[in-house]
Amino acid sequence: MSEENPALPDPYVPGSGTGDFTVGHYDLQLEVKLAANRIAGRARLEGTVLQALQRVELDLHALSVGKVAARSGRDTVKVTRTTARNGRLVIELGTELEAGADLSLEISYSGVPRMLRGLWGEIGWEELEDGVLVAGQPNGAQTWFPCVDHPSVKSTYSIAVSTDAGYLPVCNGTPTGHRRRSSREEWTWELQEPAPSYLVTVQIGRYRLVAVPEHDADPETPAGAAPVFLATSPALLGRAQDALGLQTRMMDCFSRHYGPYPFDRYTAVVTDDELEIPLEAASLSIFGSNHLDGSWASERLVAHELAHQWFGNALTLRQWRDIWLHEGFACYSEWVWGQESGHASLRTQARRAWRGLFLKPRTVVVADPGPELMFDDRIYKRGALTLYALRCAIGSEVFAELIRSWVAEHRHGSVDTALFLAHAERHARTAGQPEGLATEAVSPWLFASELPSFPAVETP
Repeated sequence: MSEENPALPDPYVPGSGTGDFTVGHYDLQLEVKLAANRIAGRARLEGTVLQALQRVELDLHALSVGKVAARSGRDTVKVTRTTARNGRLVIELGTELEAGADLSLEISYSGVPRMLRGLWGEIGWEELEDGVLVAGQPNGAQTWFPCVDHPSVKSTYSIAVSTDAGYLPVCNGTPTGHRRRSSREEWTWELQEPAPSYLVTVQIGRYRLVAVPEHDADPETPAGAAPVFLATSPALLGRAQDALGLQTRMMDCFSRHYGPYPFDRYTAVVTDDELEIPLEAASLSIFGSNHLDGSWASERLVAHELAHQWFGNALTLRQWRDIWLHEGFACYSEWVWGQESGHASLRTQARRAWRGLFLKPRTVVVADPGPELMFDDRIYKRGALTLYALRCAIGSEVFAELIRSWVAEHRHGSVDTALFLAHAERHARTAGQPEGLATEAVSPWLFASELPSFPAVETP
């Protein structure tokens, strides 16, 4: 018998998601009129009822809903009423469905997308100077399609976007089709690996999609390296190729440390606009033109976003309080790349981060920072130092195998802090380490606000 999603409601985003319905696949068809920043969409959600229900609540922000149709198996389910307000689309059914029943919803909707304002600023569908950017984290997917907007719900996606001729809509996964119709062009994309709705995106601009040349891979790199692409305007193409060409080497580096890249391909989108920070999405990342300056500050961000494909996009937190499992791992990966590329040793970079934290207030608990602080830089740095402290305690070789097995065992699944600690303990004991050593090494970094001392030299 099916049960409701135990990760919901999430206290960090209490108004998003639903615990009684999950979505396995989204089929999205989107018509975008750039001049008016207006969309018309049709979304088909193929899902499963988790507990008996006669109404389904979805997330949808500031868009109007037209026709809604429902099916369960081969049977049509009557829709008696739909209401869209306050960020929720409520669909009332004429029949109660039992837990475990299939439920397919087809929803027509339209309007001018409005960004969602909250503790983390404005998120979601954003109109650019000449195009569109979608920044969905943590719950901005609802600004452009009806969904269960929570990271614990992972789905596959088919996305078709029709827009003005001369513009390229870049979405997740692999492009599967392209056709021109008068002054319109339509591109279709397919993401076959499951991902939460916040990691699904549409980036629209006067982009060209080009492959990043391959290089001679390190013989120790695991088989299955994925192709890397750039999507950028012709004016920025040369700079983008210079600044982002290192991504193939970064992918080799992370594949050796974490296992094979978890998606079919990787795409880096570069907007003509400047962005305060880069953004990650499943199988792609988004950078601003200001991130092409060739500095180490920008290079480490390129590495950070690529690392999210493993930590965040393939292994996704079950609830937002565990954000360190995304950002701490990605920040640690900056140090991994920094050491491999000759920038600085792992220990030097870790000590630099610790010194920076020493000067900041000791007011954050990494394993449960609260919604206001979940994107605080201290989560990133202390999360990375948590991993470094564990590495020092159990030794680099044991740590390396621990991380590879963590990724392999939970690839495209949901994770949390307790699961990671149990994995670390089990793996360390299997490698002959004393019981409790892993937990003892990381607990002060995760569960106390006071900054621990810098980790001692690692165990041989």
